[in-house]
Amino acid sequence: MATSTIAAPRTGLFSDLPRTFWIVAAGTLANRIGTMVVPFLVFFLGAQGVSTSATGTIVVALGFGGAAGSVAGGWLADRIGPRAALIVGLVAAPAALGALYVAPTIALMTVAAVLVGLTGKLYPPAANALVAASVTGERRTRAFSLMHWAFNIGAACAAAMAGFLAAHGYALLFAIDGITCLIFAVIAAMFLPRVATARRANERGGYGVLFADRLMLAFIGLDLAQEIVYSLTEYAIPLSIRLDDLSPAVFGAVAVVNAVLVVLLQPVLYPRLARFGRLQVLACAWVVVGVGIGTTGLVHTPIGYALSAAIWSVGEVAAGIVAGGIAADLAPAHAQGRYQGAMIWAGSLARLAGPALTTFLFAYAGPGAVWWTAALTGVIGALLLARLMPALQTRLATTPA
Repeated sequence: MATSTIAAPRTGLFSDLPRTFWIVAAGTLANRIGTMVVPFLVFFLGAQGVSTSATGTIVVALGFGGAAGSVAGGWLADRIGPRAALIVGLVAAPAALGALYVAPTIALMTVAAVLVGLTGKLYPPAANALVAASVTGERRTRAFSLMHWAFNIGAACAAAMAGFLAAHGYALLFAIDGITCLIFAVIAAMFLPRVATARRANERGGYGVLFADRLMLAFIGLDLAQEIVYSLTEYAIPLSIRLDDLSPAVFGAVAVVNAVLVVLLQPVLYPRLARFGRLQVLACAWVVVGVGIGTTGLVHTPIGYALSAAIWSVGEVAAGIVAGGIAADLAPAHAQGRYQGAMIWAGSLARLAGPALTTFLFAYAGPGAVWWTAALTGVIGALLLARLMPALQTRLATTPA
């Protein structure tokens, strides 16, 4: 039975997890290390002579593709099985990357960007569904916490390597990104067990099961709001740094602070947070992230930005420890892929909404409105989650893992 508490691991943080989890986690880590094209897409397009306005269009197209891909990936995982869906996504992604690299016109680059976003989000729901199927109870929460940790280790390594590699040509970034996808696909095909889909006889595999789940929809809505707040770290904070006439290197330092803290704190905080309920931890994490990002409005120096990043990074770690496991435990076994796809969709949609919200508020209400909105969204989200806690705790305690 799933519970609403984390429960401290009886052995170690890395102990007693099955082979399937380690294959998926290792593949995710390697693939994330190789994910270099998207973070440097703006620079690649600039090197191709693409205008600023056209670059914006292509980046938005990438975001729309990602939002669609997470939904399609969740459906595919439940339809053909998470192992097969994982392999399909990992094989399709390099083809889309190649199409983007060789696209000769803005129109074709835009189409290719949609495909890159789509294929890049096809396999994460399947990977999460495999993890959810391979572990239960306390181990499931621990497994998703470690997946979040592996993802961030990979992101930190990619950030450290990509700048150096880009100086030697963007072809290297595309090649490494595609090759790591294919390597993960081969490993999955050779070593991952086949997991039978658990579809109900009268269920066609669509998203009707999710739309009928009001509790999950409410949880996704709250998570979407918090994802939009977190997306401010990728657009609003660098914009604020620019408006303060500080060097882009300051944002690089903020990214380093975030990456280092997430990598170092994740295994340290897990056992310390294990004594508390998962939902209470998540509510507190939302407050810390929102208020931490909100403090950006109070700082105007490199040290100030680094300290602000330290605050919201702690909240990010706490949320990463518990969020994935909650969604997995709320999902029925036959819809695990779709529920995971919906959670990933929320993150993809936030990356579209965040810049739009930032631009609107900066233009019509001033920077202060952005930071107040972040802080209030974190606090209000936590209060609304507290209202949902009795229903969520009942569901988490009675849904078979």
